[in-house]
This record gives sequence, C-alpha cells and structure tokens, in this order.
Amino acid sequence: MRAQTRQGLRSSTRQQGGRQRRAVSAAAAVAIGVMTLGALAPPAASDSAASAAAAARPDAVQQALNTLVRDDGMPAALASVQDRNGRIRTYTAGVGDLTTGSKVPRDGQVRIGSNTKAFTAVVVLQLVGEGKIGLDATVDTYLPSLVRGKGIDGRRITVRQLLQHTSGLPEYGIHVDDDEIRNRYFEPRELLDIALRYKADAAPGTTWGYSNTNYVLAGLIVQKVTGRPLAEEMHRRIIKRIGLRHTYFPTPGEMTIREPHPQGYHRNPEDGPLRNFTEMDPSVGWAAGQLISTNSDLNRFFTALLAGRLLPAAQLAEMRRTVPAGTSGLRYGLGLTSRPLSCGGVYWGHGGDIAGYETRGGVTDDGRAANVAVTNIPTDEAATQHVKDAVDRALCG
Repeated sequence: MRAQTRQGLRSSTRQQGGRQRRAVSAAAAVAIGVMTLGALAPPAASDSAASAAAAARPDAVQQALNTLVRDDGMPAALASVQDRNGRIRTYTAGVGDLTTGSKVPRDGQVRIGSNTKAFTAVVVLQLVGEGKIGLDATVDTYLPSLVRGKGIDGRRITVRQLLQHTSGLPEYGIHVDDDEIRNRYFEPRELLDIALRYKADAAPGTTWGYSNTNYVLAGLIVQKVTGRPLAEEMHRRIIKRIGLRHTYFPTPGEMTIREPHPQGYHRNPEDGPLRNFTEMDPSVGWAAGQLISTNSDLNRFFTALLAGRLLPAAQLAEMRRTVPAGTSGLRYGLGLTSRPLSCGGVYWGHGGDIAGYETRGGVTDDGRAANVAVTNIPTDEAATQHVKDAVDRALCG
C-alpha cells in the first residue's frame, strides 16, 4: 500500500533514497536459488554438453531473485512467470524463515498490499456497468455528508477521482504507527476519520496524488450500494468467478496466513534490524491493501482482467485510461497501472507493499504475465529498482 504507516503500507509508486541495506542474518545473505519449472519438459538426453551447461546456469529471472537476496538483503524472493503459450515457471531464492532456515514455499502466499486496489476497482466498475454506480457521480451521491474537512467536500469529489487518485484527499496511513497497526483492528470509518483530520492535499481533479483514503471510500461506496460486505462482493464477483484458489480477504481479527508462506520481515526504523512481521492485523489496509494471494493467482487475475473476463469492454477501457504518475513512465488508470518495458511496450498491473511483503508485476497485452514478491519492503532506491528489474526480465525474457 505504500504511503502508509510511515513505511509499512506504502504505495506502488514511491521510490525511497538511502544507502543499501543488508540483512542481519547470514541465512538471508546467500541465495538458495531453488527454481521449479512448471509445464516445461526437461532437455532430451541427446542434448549437447554445451546445451546442458547452459540449462544448468540460472536464467535471467533466477539471477534477478538471487541478486535481491544476495545484494539487497531480502530474506526471500519468489516469482511466477507465464509466457505467451501459457507455460508457467515458478522461482524462489533465499530462505522462508530466518530463524529455522527453512525453504521458501514454491508460489507461497503473501500479503499483496495495494494490489487489493485493483480488485476493489474491478468491483466498483462492475457496479458501474450494472448502472448502480456512476463514475462521474459524486461521493455524496452514495455517502451523503460523510466526507467533509479542511478543503474537503464529498459534493466535489467523483468516484472516478477516487479510483484514479486525483481526489486530493489526504493519506491516513502516515498517521498510524507500525507497532500500533500490528495488533489493532481498524474499522474502515476509523481510517477515513484519521484522514479527515488533515487538510486536502489538492483540489479535486487538479493533480495526481496517491492516497489509500481514496480506496477506503471506494470500498464504503460498494458496501452502501450492494448492502453487503466488501469482502463478500470481492469473493463472489472476482475470486470465485475466475478460480483464484489461493486468494482471500482475511476476516476481522485474522492475523495469520492460511497456506504455506514465507515469513515476512520489516524494519522500523528503516536502518533498524529485521523483525518478523508475518502475523499482523491487516485491517489498516482494508479496501486499499488487505488481500492475501500468490504470484500465480495475481497473474491469473490480471490476465483475466485484461482479457475482458471481469469487466464489460466499456468499463475496461475506462480502467485503462491513464494519467502520468511520477517521472518514471508509470501511468495510473482506475486501480490499474501501466509501466514501460525495456523490450518495448508496457505491462499492466498494480503492485503493493504492506509490512513484511512487497509484490510487483503484471501482464502484457500479448499474454505474458509475471509477478515477483519479496519478504521485506525495500528501504533504498537500488533495491526497489532491482524488484522492478526482476519483473522486466521476466516479461522480456
């Protein structure tokens, strides 16, 4: 979720400077380099020695994950890559637990942070397609008189501006502490109330500015319109519909991760020691960052989305209408980002951070898909770039 708890719920766009950090454990300093190739046949016995030697060398994705562990101090890195023909490769590097040195679970579950925003946006846009929400209707249409503050008026903010981060609403996450959120349950209205204590960042529609508050409001609108909890709507409309078997919205008070997973670690302060942050109450993320999933399920979700299996053509087109988001070529649509590839074109996805985990990735229009997860949010620009490089190698390889 980046832009959240001083560090732990940051957005998918922030790059943070600072010197390169190293893990304190020797177990995290050396890549295990475990790689599994799914749906790919082994080389024939008649292959030349040169071909066998080449096959034995780590490929570009594995090398990228090894770099994240060896050079950037990530306890673990995981990836799932799908090529144009639907063949899938899964990768791991590092260790799943710094204390025990256990292996990283292949395609293990992780907290996916702000990737949740893409799911929330899909639900909103489905309701737009059903005529139950208007993209250019105001927040007050659905939540009358709820959004008021210093320079903040829900009668001037549209649903589109919420989904595109052009509402000017302030961010709530920077005002809650990592240790507070770890064990505390937040009601969505509490998160909104935190944000409304502060003045608007900008007038609605004047500039792009990432704020988790936008998606808390989007989730509240979904609940008001449907009369059902956001988690139920997300499960019925997306997770069950396209068969995401390892994706779920944790229930209130649920602090653990249900299926095999690597442990997640967190630094606070950013030059402090790694602490195990696997168990936490994710309610501070809610519609902006609460989901748990796997790299392969994220690939399935974004592939289905871009293929038109989740939205009518008109709403998918709206989702893909983007505005500039920073200076790195990133562009933001309605809960969906595009980022340039070194081999040409762009990929579509979102990305997300929450204390303990970072995930990055997406899909291309021609059917390639890749997602990468690491078990500590990068604390310097070089490590952040290395995660992006891993995605680029996976999609351009």
